[in-house]
Amino acid sequence: MDHPGPSHELTTHGVGPWPGEWPEGDHYDPELLRQGDTRNVIDRYRYWRMEAIVADLDEHRHPFHVAIENWQHDMNIGSIVRSANAFAADTVHIIGRRRWNKRGAMVTDRYQHVVHHDDVEAFVAWSREAGLPIIAVDNVPGSVLIETFALPRECVLLFGQEGPGLSQPAIDAADAVIEISQFGSTRSINASAAAAVAMHAWVLQHVRF
Repeated sequence: MDHPGPSHELTTHGVGPWPGEWPEGDHYDPELLRQGDTRNVIDRYRYWRMEAIVADLDEHRHPFHVAIENWQHDMNIGSIVRSANAFAADTVHIIGRRRWNKRGAMVTDRYQHVVHHDDVEAFVAWSREAGLPIIAVDNVPGSVLIETFALPRECVLLFGQEGPGLSQPAIDAADAVIEISQFGSTRSINASAAAAVAMHAWVLQHVRF
């Protein structure tokens, strides 16, 4: 999968009303053109309607999914959704509680597909039907180092909660369990940080720059 590489954004704080004659195209939002666009979007999508942004993203999302267990209303889920959007994950799957704290998502959940599964069993049934292997990420006995593991191009990266990590049913259902190498004194890294590392590992293996 080819990618043109990162681009440097011209603005980070938004833009004011469109200067001069308005551009043509159904993807533009008249209200944003009139009042300005201060959303957390890249310059390419300035002044675009939200639906148009989602449709454009759907044209080049990556074929990996992200799944998160949500038994204790984990505060990290929002940040994981934000990273999933940044790395163009296909879909984020919430397993367990339907409600999750969206603060860390910084509104990126509006542009990212997010679906819910009542429990691990329902999630596994979906992944099997979709033909996607489940790659669990947790530092448990028997885990393989992510740096030495060939991530499938089409897969689901499954993450547990901050603290307890993945549930045993989730680990048992996984096709592989991998962990991120650590070299300091802490037993684990933050769940949202681990998710970002794992997603970027997929990018390094499957995206050509």
